[in-house]
Amino acid sequence: MRGKLSLLAGVCVAAISTPVFAQSANENVGLEEIIVTAQRQAQSLQAVPIAVSAFSAENLEKQQIQNSSDLQLSLPNVTFTKTNFTSSSFTIRGIGDLCVGVSCDAATGIHLNDMPMVSSRLFETEFFDLERIEVLRGPQGTLFGRNATSGVVNIITAKPDLSGFGASGEADYGKYNSVRVKGMINVPLGETLGVRVAGMYTKRDGYTYNIGSNSRIDGRDMYALRGSLRWEPSPDTTIDLSAYYFREKDSRSRVQKQLCHRDPTGILGCLPDKLANETTNADSTLAALLTSKEFFGIAVAPSFAALGLGSIYGDDGDNFSGAVNPSDVRTVNIDYLPTYFAEEEVYQGKLQQALGNNLTLNVTAGYSRNEVRSRTDYNLATERSLVGNAGLYALAAFAQSPTLGFAFAPIAARLIPNGPTGQICQSDIDPNNVGVFGAGNKAICANTSLDFDESSQTYQQYAAEAHIDSDFDGMFNFLIGANYLRGVTTNNSYYVNSFGLDYASGLLGAAAATTGAFGANAVFRPSPFFRSNTDKGTLDSYGIFGETYFKFNDKIKLTLGLRYNHDKKFTRARTTLLSDGLSSEFAGGNAIYALVGAASLEDALNWATADFDKGTDDVQAFQERSVSFGRMTGRAVLDVQLTPDNLLYLSYSRGYKSGGINPPLSVGSVNDSFKPESVDAFEIGSKNRFGALQLNLSAFYYRYKDLQLSRITARTSVNDNIDANIYGVEAEAIMAPTRNLLVNFSASYLKTKVVGDQFFVDTRDVSAGRSDTVIIKDITLGSNCAVTGASAAAANAFVNTINSGVGLRGTTPIPGTNTTGAFSICGVLATQAAAVGSAFGGITVSSGIEKNVRGNQLPQAPEFKWSAGIQYTLELGGMTLVPRFDINYTGESYGTIFNGNINRIKGYEVMNAQIQLNGRDDRWFLRGYIQNIGNNNATTGLYVTDQSSGLFTNIFTLEPRRYGVAAGFKF
Repeated sequence: MRGKLSLLAGVCVAAISTPVFAQSANENVGLEEIIVTAQRQAQSLQAVPIAVSAFSAENLEKQQIQNSSDLQLSLPNVTFTKTNFTSSSFTIRGIGDLCVGVSCDAATGIHLNDMPMVSSRLFETEFFDLERIEVLRGPQGTLFGRNATSGVVNIITAKPDLSGFGASGEADYGKYNSVRVKGMINVPLGETLGVRVAGMYTKRDGYTYNIGSNSRIDGRDMYALRGSLRWEPSPDTTIDLSAYYFREKDSRSRVQKQLCHRDPTGILGCLPDKLANETTNADSTLAALLTSKEFFGIAVAPSFAALGLGSIYGDDGDNFSGAVNPSDVRTVNIDYLPTYFAEEEVYQGKLQQALGNNLTLNVTAGYSRNEVRSRTDYNLATERSLVGNAGLYALAAFAQSPTLGFAFAPIAARLIPNGPTGQICQSDIDPNNVGVFGAGNKAICANTSLDFDESSQTYQQYAAEAHIDSDFDGMFNFLIGANYLRGVTTNNSYYVNSFGLDYASGLLGAAAATTGAFGANAVFRPSPFFRSNTDKGTLDSYGIFGETYFKFNDKIKLTLGLRYNHDKKFTRARTTLLSDGLSSEFAGGNAIYALVGAASLEDALNWATADFDKGTDDVQAFQERSVSFGRMTGRAVLDVQLTPDNLLYLSYSRGYKSGGINPPLSVGSVNDSFKPESVDAFEIGSKNRFGALQLNLSAFYYRYKDLQLSRITARTSVNDNIDANIYGVEAEAIMAPTRNLLVNFSASYLKTKVVGDQFFVDTRDVSAGRSDTVIIKDITLGSNCAVTGASAAAANAFVNTINSGVGLRGTTPIPGTNTTGAFSICGVLATQAAAVGSAFGGITVSSGIEKNVRGNQLPQAPEFKWSAGIQYTLELGGMTLVPRFDINYTGESYGTIFNGNINRIKGYEVMNAQIQLNGRDDRWFLRGYIQNIGNNNATTGLYVTDQSSGLFTNIFTLEPRRYGVAAGFKF
């Protein structure tokens, strides 16, 4: 048995090749066998009735596939993009990671040596010392743990070779001072034991130039190590152990660029008609609203208006007035430099044991832990200086007041320690929620507000799986197994910090202290920054699965599989900002600033503020929620071997992804949880060889139910469910007419469509294009709401009347929309709509007018995609010279479910080329290469931010053109 297992592993290493075809040729037909384990057993790719692509280590290099972004270019109906919160989406056949949150599962299952990785940094690093990568397209209903609705990416690392000593290494130098080093040593320790050690190191300068610091950002500095041990104590037993460590610490930026068509009114911040190289109007942001003259004058007292740092009406410009957003995707002008830290360790063990009677036991178990912490400039812009601002002079005066100084002097000492003409100081990240006002004085000081965000979490996972396979001579065989996984997330936090939030926190607290409710204690309103925090999240998942195989004769085979999945999730979470969410009431013609659930201003302040230097964990209680889901899935496949070289298969599979828990909001409410999603997938495919041509085809139709879709509400990502239909076709071909020439091609067509009436508010334009609706910017929340009347005139008259009563200006036309807008207080308007709305013919105040997305395409689902490559091997007296050229095209898609021109992602092409000189017996090589020849900076994905941030759009792009030389050896 040991010899059989070793031979099988050797065949895998030698025969696996590029996506669904071989990259080398023999002297006869030009095509070789490809072995994959897509069905948990070694099989010829052409005999597997699944749409699967496979890459060997050799062909990852030939096609210049160094990371996941490169990987997707050569695969039909597959896209990859980074996403907003230190994560990514690997989309297969239109199904990607549209769910955002701690309790979300990935639609594409990521496996390392067959072990599912719920949260991993594998897609952030670069590939090294691999045996192969397999990409299975379509829902995996039975065999792979933690069902995936789109497919599976299985990364198989190289194992120790017991046959002899070996080593390899390579060094690469390229553009951006890029240095890459990879190496491997394989040492057999006797006939039954061997070890293998491999590693990689990458360091390069940044892809992006920052005007503000006259330096490059978005660089990389990372390394990884992997040690493996293989022990074959008997012919029937193989044990594999491995340990992996990865670390990155550099200036990588999570966001490449922000786009915005600036809204001159500040109601929206960015207009909903197009994306442009401009910066949001700062008057639309919560930080500017809560520090405005209007807010202090209305929410506190008229005498406090002087403390405002500016006016929301742009009388003195806004904080981004004059900000420059360069048109070049690789150039920014920011005042807070990005930082990125990631660390991961993985320990795995695998047992293959022959049980006799043609049965084999496979057991896989492992532990992983990873941590990530990244910061970036939140607005990707430089604000104007606040040194000498009139509001800061007022704060200094309040601090010197005989009656108010006891409350304002400590605040001023923290925010402007050197007076109004010195630098301003703001909170650094602080898990105690006190920031600049705490005993540790975690402060950052500068001339401007340094708006930045941080995304961080720590994750641990324990996983185990066992299955027994049969290999009987008769018509019947089976596989049966079970798996268990526990994941624990700790300290998952998303922060947004700004001087404006610190300023509001301090001044509102000081104003409360002047009421006498706190004696002589100066107070602030914690937390002085936005924080969405999951203190702990857990996942407990198990599955029981099995497949039966009926081979009726040499041509016809039937596969039937079932799986039961059970998932239980728990979160302990809260969202904090200035002591929780903010709302407004209307009484006696005055706006009263209060917290949700507070009967009065005094009650709100008593409940929400804290003494200086005290911890504030009791500001908002953590909300503990749990959900559980159980589903039965499976698949049925009929495959017919028409000829030895032609296979036809028909399949049905049910995919499932568990639901989850929405985070608590600082204001408003949404469903506590979101439902699981499921997909019924029907597919027909054929795998064929016609002499020197290999051609594989597939067509599929999916009925998708309750697809999980993320949206931003009250500065927090929450998730809903929609239904969709998906269908498409795929073709992959290779021609090897001679042993030296290879041509490959793949193409796909995909159609996705939302089915049924599905209504959602498009946060870009809450009026949904209606002229009878006035868009309101709430000066206490930063969010937008919609006031709808019997006519445009009625809606405008109502808003103008109420605004005049609280000292705010009336409505003004918003360019790029069909309506007007105004700064106001949505709670006040809602109260008055009920009280006096009939006088205006009936008024409705809502969070927005819903749009029906029925018939729209799913995000990140391009209709067309194709790739082609050609290489030729010139023989030079024992050496070879191999030039290769690849071109890939990804068609147009949309970044959000609302589609439309503003969400359109244009199609793009990527071209790569290289030439490699190989020494005798491939003992050494020299290579010159160029990637992304056309220097295409195309967008791969986008993310629309919250209304309280000004509705700017973050975009994620391809890597720029890179070129260099490499040299390596192996023996």
